[in-house]
Amino acid sequence: MHGLGNDFVVVDARTDPVAIDADRARAIADRHTGIGCDQIILIGPGSDTDVSMRIWNADGSEVAACGNATRCVPVLVGRDVSIRTAAGILHAALEGDGATVDMGKPSFDWNAIPLAYAMDTRALPLAWGELANPVAVNVGNPHVVFFVPDVHAVPLETLGPDIEYDLVFPERINVNIAHVLAPDHLVMRTWERGAGLTRACGTGACATFAAGRLLDLLAPSARLDLPGGSLRLAESGDGHLLMSGPATHVFTGEASL
Repeated sequence: MHGLGNDFVVVDARTDPVAIDADRARAIADRHTGIGCDQIILIGPGSDTDVSMRIWNADGSEVAACGNATRCVPVLVGRDVSIRTAAGILHAALEGDGATVDMGKPSFDWNAIPLAYAMDTRALPLAWGELANPVAVNVGNPHVVFFVPDVHAVPLETLGPDIEYDLVFPERINVNIAHVLAPDHLVMRTWERGAGLTRACGTGACATFAAGRLLDLLAPSARLDLPGGSLRLAESGDGHLLMSGPATHVFTGEASL
């Protein structure tokens, strides 16, 4: 499956359990010798929800949240669902050719990002090359967001890994760059922790929207254009982030890995 080109191998383990670890995740994600994907998604039964979801990046690291993958879950299951994740309970509803997901409230607390030491998350007093003073936010996983004049002029493939592995981010970090075209429209690119440059990052879109709202750059609803397509983000009355966009089933198969 994929969400705007951010592609997944989704394992349906609701009935029969499937063991996934870092080595198996890397083998599945390898685009030359495995199936190939940005993330591996394991859908299991839920004890207090309809289903559960675990997520591994292509490098084998397990993460707590993935917005694009969350939209795939109700499409796979065929109905609206509650989903237990390491980041908490999410609710996803079928809509059009995809889904709308309540991603919960963003956190700007430095401990929640987390950062190695306390600092102002509205504008971290840090710089990497031409990128400086990002907003830091956690939307189930950690992100920094830079607002720039031109997202295509930034060498994200070079700066992305430098920022991701900076020791100020003890759990590493996702890196987003964005340019605001209007209060209800922006363009962005993401260097994803454990995956690199991606065509789309759902939590990155949520983080970027949340950062734009924090800095009064964006309206309560906005369109975010990513290399793989567009997402719609909105802020609910209680401060939750609502993400809407497509989710696509590509094929079903079996593999011996």
